[in-house]
Amino acid sequence: MNRNVVFTFFLFCFVTICRGSGTDIALDAKATLLHRIDSLNLLIYTCLLTLTVLTIWVFKHRRVSWLHETGLAVIYGLIVGAIIRYAGSTNHITHINVNPEPGTTYNLSVPPDMLRFHFPASLPITPGDSPIANKTYAYSFRGEIVNVEQNEIDLKATFDPEIFFNIILPPIIFHAGYCLKRKYFFRNLGAILTFAMVGTALSALVIGALMYGCVQLMPASLASSFTFLDTLYFGALISPTDPLTVLAIFSQLKVDVNLYAMIFGESVLNDAVALVLSGAIQNYETRYSHDGGFEISGFLGAIGDFIGIFSLSLLVGALMGCLTALMTKFTHVRDWPLLESALFVLMSYAAFLIAEVCELTGVVAVLFCGICQAHYTYNNLSSDSRNRTKQLFELLNFLAENFIFTYIGVSMFTFPKHHFDPWFIIAGFITSMLGRAVNIYPLSFLLNLGRKPPIPVNFQHMLFFSGLRGAMSFALAIRNTVSEARQAMLTTTSLIVIATVVLQGGAATHALDYLRIPTGEGSNEESEALPYRDVRSLYHATDTGESPPDIGLGLRNLDAQGPFYQIHS
Repeated sequence: MNRNVVFTFFLFCFVTICRGSGTDIALDAKATLLHRIDSLNLLIYTCLLTLTVLTIWVFKHRRVSWLHETGLAVIYGLIVGAIIRYAGSTNHITHINVNPEPGTTYNLSVPPDMLRFHFPASLPITPGDSPIANKTYAYSFRGEIVNVEQNEIDLKATFDPEIFFNIILPPIIFHAGYCLKRKYFFRNLGAILTFAMVGTALSALVIGALMYGCVQLMPASLASSFTFLDTLYFGALISPTDPLTVLAIFSQLKVDVNLYAMIFGESVLNDAVALVLSGAIQNYETRYSHDGGFEISGFLGAIGDFIGIFSLSLLVGALMGCLTALMTKFTHVRDWPLLESALFVLMSYAAFLIAEVCELTGVVAVLFCGICQAHYTYNNLSSDSRNRTKQLFELLNFLAENFIFTYIGVSMFTFPKHHFDPWFIIAGFITSMLGRAVNIYPLSFLLNLGRKPPIPVNFQHMLFFSGLRGAMSFALAIRNTVSEARQAMLTTTSLIVIATVVLQGGAATHALDYLRIPTGEGSNEESEALPYRDVRSLYHATDTGESPPDIGLGLRNLDAQGPFYQIHS
């Protein structure tokens, strides 16, 4: 009898708990479904990158040079994006229409950051269940919704744009500075600074002015959504170059080191210049241009913002690089290479975050932090940390670059805020080429007035041809897609990136032949300008019994361990 009473009591408790936790079980099931969709989303991108790596190996084995890895990533992304978009899904997103209360202070321009959806207490849905208590759910702001009937995999296949700026871009930019070969960079510093700073600003201005004129000739529905600052912002975001494909071919064919240095150096700096320039345009719009007109004081203030932000960001990156050098020189952290490498990575990423927190530009800070780390800190590191940091950032750069180009392809079909306007797209292609031409040819003429030796005409044509658009342009375009104008910018930018990477990148070898630019002039001096993936250290050379030549990089180790050289296999 007692056993029956105890059993009945526990059964009653179990049934009561199950009834009371029905809501929690349903929420757990929804969370599990979202977790599975997130995992599927990440699996898709992992498989795409894996497929890209395997195809790259096949291309290298077969000596195929007409398509680069970034072009492959874009093409695979387009294919998978089309499958996701048109294959359909049964997991549609549930939604409730919510209207603002009368007299609210929020509007279309300033929406609230969060919605708190309050469910009042209610009777149980099923007889015998416990009453449902008060619950409040929070929904974060994601932006304007274009397609209400979007399924969950479409939504999950798109990432928060801040992920690109805070996670994806920093290793790419740092790698560019950390693996920068200083000898030929500083030999061509005047041309690089002219193309990267003056040329990028001039290109943005030309593209912005021409696009504004073209927009005024378009239908009124599109023309009314664009201001001159909008088209100027488009000029700033489409001006930076990403000639990764061309530079890889240059490395394989051993093209003239001065041409390599000018193209690589410009691409390293114009990313930072374009980001600061776009920020200055936004500051002008928010701080100075209250009625949409031109104000000379606001224009001068925007120039001051550009110079101040760029300089302070550079200073933050340089200070963090020098601080890391001092920490590695005057401590014994090198006795633990793992801790030393971890300190190096964290201090480098901290430069980016400090600049962002101080309302500066983290990209500029992390770029010059990488340059200072290579110039000072690298010589204080142990041999294990030298190899580890070089290989780590090379790997991160490779994965991040290919992930962005894969995502560009996928997002063409899955990102809900594209606006396809054929006239704007055609105008964007034409003006971007004209802006690149204005960047290269007039400035090359001015540089040749005092440059010895001058930049040959065929080099100028190759500089123009190397103006591929890439990660920075896409990241700037996708960061804000609230208005119709910004959505048209994103679509046009994505198409320009895809076309230049696939078509221009694939035709780089033919362009070298057509322009009669000499290749195969390998030398010890030339190899110093090649990227790290073709470089090995002195320690690897001595293991194989080779005698490394002195190529002018014998920087004295600050710990008095003798000169350190880099040679090529």
